[in-house]
Amino acid sequence: MENPYIFITRKLSEHIIRPLREKFQVEMWMEEDQPVPRDILMNEAKRADALITMLSDKIDEELLNVSQSLKVVANLAVGFDNIDIKAASDKGIVVCNTPDVLTDTTADLTFALLMATARRISEAVDLVKSGGWKSWSPLLMAGHDVHHKTIGIVGMGSIGEAVAKRAKGFDMEILYYNRNRKLRAEEQLGAKYCEFQDLIETSDFIVCLTPLTEETFHLFDLKAFQSMKRTAIFINAARGPVVKEGDLYEALIDKEIAAAGLDVFEVEPIGADHPLLCMDNVVALPHIGSSSTETRETMMKLCAENVERVLTGKEPRTKVTSS
Repeated sequence: MENPYIFITRKLSEHIIRPLREKFQVEMWMEEDQPVPRDILMNEAKRADALITMLSDKIDEELLNVSQSLKVVANLAVGFDNIDIKAASDKGIVVCNTPDVLTDTTADLTFALLMATARRISEAVDLVKSGGWKSWSPLLMAGHDVHHKTIGIVGMGSIGEAVAKRAKGFDMEILYYNRNRKLRAEEQLGAKYCEFQDLIETSDFIVCLTPLTEETFHLFDLKAFQSMKRTAIFINAARGPVVKEGDLYEALIDKEIAAAGLDVFEVEPIGADHPLLCMDNVVALPHIGSSSTETRETMMKLCAENVERVLTGKEPRTKVTSS
């Protein structure tokens, strides 16, 4: 009987994959900047016992139906909206993700994006590098204070709570909207629960950290942006489709809000011709929320461990369950 076969959809650190190679057959898509083509992924799924996947890989019912021996899909992300969880469950395929290990790293990036947008860091860097800095001026690159302002967090999961901790250090008033009350955050951080509409109307910084679901798809549309303060700054470090990007662009053009910091987009990657990139008051990042060397390698190790455990008849550490 052949050893189980694992296909990995993106180049990972070899020293992390080596233990898998010692026990199983392993093939890995070696392109760092290009996702595995759909036809290749489909062919690999037909014979794979395990897949290690990225958010950019669509693991839908069509792909799951062609699999003949697939036992586990380990997604290198805390999110799993790229995977049809119900279809996988119906076929007895285990789905795993990488929660918790990226919480603080993503919170660091989220707050850094908030500060960079508020204080116009990207614009200031460009000014210096382009030779445009000619003298000191009282209003040179004047941005917005962060301290003592009100932050509204939409999606108070573990990352939301970690962002709230950072906000507390800046003496910010913390509001949050979530499907469920988070009493620990209220007691320990002084966070206050409020309805979505109240949050977007009141907050100086609106930080989106909600999962992508049917309910949150295009949650932030033109009506939502028009409800915000004209001085409000919007930050999205969650999922791109939670925001209706055309409406965000219109809101920024019409000065309905002051600025936006975005780590995610509706369709990724975006090109240099994306309309939002033409705006000085938009800070755009290439979906790097959890991208520190330490955290990404921890995520890889967790994926590898989950795969190894399932293929050897053990329970994975971080199994996703269908709701």
